[in-house]
Amino acid sequence: MQKLRYYASPKKSDAKALAKAQHTEFLRTGRISRSREDWLADERRYLTYEEVAERTGKRLEAAAETTHARINAVHRDIRFPKLIFHRTLNNSPHLGYCHVTAARTNFAQYADVRWAFYIANFVAELGGSDSFFDQIRQSYARMYFAVAMKPEAETKAMAIDRTVRENGLLFTTQDPQEALRNVLMLGARNAELRKIIQKL
Repeated sequence: MQKLRYYASPKKSDAKALAKAQHTEFLRTGRISRSREDWLADERRYLTYEEVAERTGKRLEAAAETTHARINAVHRDIRFPKLIFHRTLNNSPHLGYCHVTAARTNFAQYADVRWAFYIANFVAELGGSDSFFDQIRQSYARMYFAVAMKPEAETKAMAIDRTVRENGLLFTTQDPQEALRNVLMLGARNAELRKIIQKL
């Protein structure tokens, strides 16, 4: 795969500074302008993968903060903990996903399922056996998904629970309203709350 190069986009100049013609200013006043915006733009500065990953992480975490606030603002009886962290993809640091919250729920066939809710700034097929993200499409879209989780026996770290459905995936969508409804349905503790959420 071709190695990607990233560069910092130039800062937008003031429209007023662009509107005034430099040569007429010299003819009118006899002075040479020394202000920075009147001279040539800086050369393109390429960013390191670490800088790109840091910028991506800030954007993902800002989106996660907003999403978490919206989820907790729907109903006072449904509250989710704020567990925000992000990861960027190794060879494409402009792509990444962010963990928003986690909770437990009961399904018809499964009891006490732990799950986590994520936002990704790309669209992909989810739940592959080798790597979780397959066929990544770099469109300007977000993907919202929830995954069943379980602690690993040796490391005690959380891993995908593939006993709940084959890939551990509880839902995936590109629609933020549908994602909000699905997260609330997963977090609702009783049938009354589920009925309220279904009416939204």
